[in-house]
Amino acid sequence: MIKRMASLLLAGALLCLSGCGSWEDPAGDDVFQTLADYYGKDDEEKAPSSLTFFALPYYAGETADPITCSDGAQQVLGALLYEGLFALTPELEAQPMLASGYSYDAASYTYTITLRDGVTFSDGTALSARDVIYTLERAQQSQRYAGRLAGVSQIYGSGNTVYIRLSSNNASFVQRLDIPIVKYGTESRSFPVGTGPYVYQSDDAGSFLGVNSGWWQQKSLPLQRIELVSCKDSDTMSYAFYARELQLLLCDLTATSTSNVYGSGDYIDAAATTMQYIGINTRRAPLNDPALRQALSLGIDRSSCVSSFLLGHGSAAQFPLSPASSLYPEDLEQTYSPDYFDTAMNAAGYDGGTAVSLTLLVNSENGFKVSAAEKIAADLSRHDIQITVKSLPWSEYLQALQAGNFDLYYGEIKLTADWDLRSLLSTGGSLNYGGYSNAETDLLLQSLLSADESGRAQAARELCAHLQQQCPILPVCFKNVSVLLPSDTVESVVPTAANPFYNLPEWKIDIKS
Repeated sequence: MIKRMASLLLAGALLCLSGCGSWEDPAGDDVFQTLADYYGKDDEEKAPSSLTFFALPYYAGETADPITCSDGAQQVLGALLYEGLFALTPELEAQPMLASGYSYDAASYTYTITLRDGVTFSDGTALSARDVIYTLERAQQSQRYAGRLAGVSQIYGSGNTVYIRLSSNNASFVQRLDIPIVKYGTESRSFPVGTGPYVYQSDDAGSFLGVNSGWWQQKSLPLQRIELVSCKDSDTMSYAFYARELQLLLCDLTATSTSNVYGSGDYIDAAATTMQYIGINTRRAPLNDPALRQALSLGIDRSSCVSSFLLGHGSAAQFPLSPASSLYPEDLEQTYSPDYFDTAMNAAGYDGGTAVSLTLLVNSENGFKVSAAEKIAADLSRHDIQITVKSLPWSEYLQALQAGNFDLYYGEIKLTADWDLRSLLSTGGSLNYGGYSNAETDLLLQSLLSADESGRAQAARELCAHLQQQCPILPVCFKNVSVLLPSDTVESVVPTAANPFYNLPEWKIDIKS
């Protein structure tokens, strides 16, 4: 669904919530008067809705190699130039792309992936196993994908067949294989060769993306030419969007480094795998008591946190699975109610006794998280448990977590779409800062990864039901990313977190030829 964004107002809200910086008009007038003046303009003073061109930002002089490029503009361009073996749908499920199919041998932990016939790169050469193997081997060494591929012990193959051997059982590993593939030997070019619908070109008018006439999908595209505008940073891109020099931005509007986005426009959100949660030091009393942890979970008004502190750019979640996924067990959710919280706290023995003081750590650089942490702490401090928020710079915050020097913390983690939670929740997990250890949890975590397609939903449900009783962490929400577009110019856009052009052939664009 496309939603209208009053971005001048949004920019003010972003800065106001983050607690950093200030927003003033050049003349020093009151910001609210400036907003009133802006929205009071006559219609004829506002920019026309139809477009005369469609342009995207890029960082001139930087590589567009999707394995090693910087985050942001280059990655957005990469969605038009490169494709993976699989693509994630808006529901975060793996959809075959360059792969025509696959099989998995659970005994040897080996995937056999068959490449699609007839796929060529934009230079006309055929896609082969060599291209895929070399790209994935580079990805194993990259900052962006090394963690995702850490469980891969061997990649090999020939012709149109690729074999991927894992170090442990994971029947859903293809959810991780949306890694863009580039042609072997072209990775050192500014724009390596890909199989996507567009190809980098330049002429006297400048750099642009032109249609890849050999694109294997052979679908009609709404844009024959996409202009490229060189930008040096996010602030430059934001101003260019305001000036209508750019027609699309992909943003996390609640990130620590969010830039101001000026001008009115539309936005469309896409579900991401980034979860915000309350981490718990389960080694410390009284938080080693599952009954107390369950009661605290009931006291979190998750929907309010999303609407107030994520500005609606997210989905409330009681389980460490995105609500966008079909695996998310909605029927297990417990209704938020202060009365239910009071009852649970009383049952856990925290009503009228000696007050217990706890501290909730939060990263001070992100004002959205600080505000959410303060709201949650206030809501949970209704009984004998009194929670104080302590904001720390990132380095000190991380050091405290690694040392186990905390009661609670407001955390954020980008999960993989196979919902591998072992690093966060398993005994000895690398991100299990709270020291949680439970043999049944370990078993259920592995059962979810080992389950085939027919048994995956039941495995997820059993895991979530168990976590609801144990509450080793308290999920709060999953964030969205936002695609920003000029108002009333583009229809039928269905983005994903990794690809704002997921259904590009279906777009309807109001553009003058």
